[in-house]
Amino acid sequence: MYGSDIRKRALALVASGRSLNSVSKQTGISRAALRAWQTRIEPLPHLLSNANPCPRCRADPGVPADTASYAYLLGLYLGDGCISAHPRGVGHYLRIACADAWPGLIEACRSAIKAVRPESGVCNLQRQGYVSVTSYDRHWPCLFPQHGPGKKHNRLIALEPWQQVIVDTHPWEFVRGLVHSDGCRITNWTEKVIGGERKRYEYVRYFFTNTSTDILGLFTDALDRVGVEWRSAQRGGGAQNISIARKASVALMDQHIGPKY
Repeated sequence: MYGSDIRKRALALVASGRSLNSVSKQTGISRAALRAWQTRIEPLPHLLSNANPCPRCRADPGVPADTASYAYLLGLYLGDGCISAHPRGVGHYLRIACADAWPGLIEACRSAIKAVRPESGVCNLQRQGYVSVTSYDRHWPCLFPQHGPGKKHNRLIALEPWQQVIVDTHPWEFVRGLVHSDGCRITNWTEKVIGGERKRYEYVRYFFTNTSTDILGLFTDALDRVGVEWRSAQRGGGAQNISIARKASVALMDQHIGPKY
């Protein structure tokens, strides 16, 4: 009666801590059906492995079909994403945190996940001030081998050769994902006295802030590749800012990235 996409979405809601009763009311699926899906020996990964094979698990490993979307999703994951195992150990959840203030970003994140894993369900789990865009799939660790225990800035973050090829092919998509996660576009202003008259000047700049030196390096390497000039500055708490303020570089960023929306 229910397709695998509906089942995956409902189980993702249950796994997030929601009660069977609340998920049943939201989805229209009976509690008995939800309970049955939970207690199956292999509720969803079996369906997923048959319907949506992993490009990395083949005898001749490949890459996702939509490499541009993957480069964008990789940037989002490195910034505000995590992967966690299903409580029963039969698959993994990819979660990307997206602020409520940027509904366009939430939709772009959903679209990227669907482009990378077309048959994997995607749902929005509302949290205080943000949405956790969540997808269940047994192969997320294959596609994001940077997954590991602990915080990203406490472990090595390095791209695999196949990922580096994708980033080198789609550097702007990768930069856009990183900026959309841990970056921003702001307008600064200053005042100058010219000819005895005080004038206000406004100028746009981009910032990217992260604590992981590895992720910062991946970001600046991509900026170098597309010809964007940048500067770094230390912040409190061990975080570091990458600032893009030169007019020509800001124009490039506006052309390819732009403000969040």
